[in-house]
Amino acid sequence: MDKLEPVLLTAACKDYLWGGTRLRTQYHQKSDAPRVAESWMLSCHPDGPSVVGSGESRGLTLPEYLKKAGKRVLGTDCARFPDFPVLIKLIDAKKPLSVQVHPDDAYAKTHEGGFGKTEMWYVVDCEEGAFLYYGFDHPISREEFRERIARNTLTEVLNKVPVKRGDVFFIEAGTLHAIGAGILIAEIQQSSNLTYRVYDYGRLGLDGKPRALHIPQALDVTRRERPRHPVGPQGKIRREQGCAAVLLASCEFFTVERLEITERAFRADEKSFHSLLCLGGGARILGADGPLLSFGKGDSVFVPAGMGRYVVQGNCELLLTTV
Repeated sequence: MDKLEPVLLTAACKDYLWGGTRLRTQYHQKSDAPRVAESWMLSCHPDGPSVVGSGESRGLTLPEYLKKAGKRVLGTDCARFPDFPVLIKLIDAKKPLSVQVHPDDAYAKTHEGGFGKTEMWYVVDCEEGAFLYYGFDHPISREEFRERIARNTLTEVLNKVPVKRGDVFFIEAGTLHAIGAGILIAEIQQSSNLTYRVYDYGRLGLDGKPRALHIPQALDVTRRERPRHPVGPQGKIRREQGCAAVLLASCEFFTVERLEITERAFRADEKSFHSLLCLGGGARILGADGPLLSFGKGDSVFVPAGMGRYVVQGNCELLLTTV
């Protein structure tokens, strides 16, 4: 593969019992399941890899495409990661998700043979009165944590946060959290599917049995305190001709910006690939020789590292993720 060009990705869709239908009806995700709870928009994870939907590699999974293209398309900043580092999702929570926590890499490698999960949420849309849980509202002891789980009173001490469109939450590994009903979220996370479920509202799974809880693990990894990161973006809005940009979150695993674009030039250098997730509107990508591809609401575009200068032209809202 000599010529580097952006490619559209087709998401892996997940039908979980708490999901709704907005990702199919409003964000054009393709699934025959009754619900589309999650769309894995950029994924090399074996539980749901994305598929290339354009260009000469159309039909390959993203891992197959990367093997064919070579590590250069990931960028030099990805060399420190043993596997593809990022997983990007759209999440439609028609019903509340379980109260859960993710371990860090050290715990996950020791106890699970995998990777932990730090993530961030961007609230794309929400119903009036929607809320989520984000850490505790005050520090508690390990014993109180254990007792409240046993007595089903855990939510009484959680940090309950009303949400609005555009809110940003940085969910550091070890932070107890739960997406509430009526919220649609873009989630950028480490490429991990490891979750410890702590409280599930007494619900039954699709097999008619209570879903498994992971109390011993949660007791080990949970920070029993208020979250260390405030709600909101990490940067201020920067306005330039054709674009308004704001840094949502930056950490050792990913950097995410929200962009409102009419026309803006980018440069995909050798350091990192670009992931473009379109949350609204539409645009086209122009290269040195003209148009390369068009995209719209609900589309995910992978721009390989080293592709060089390109222009996004149109009217759209994007999340730009790099490592």
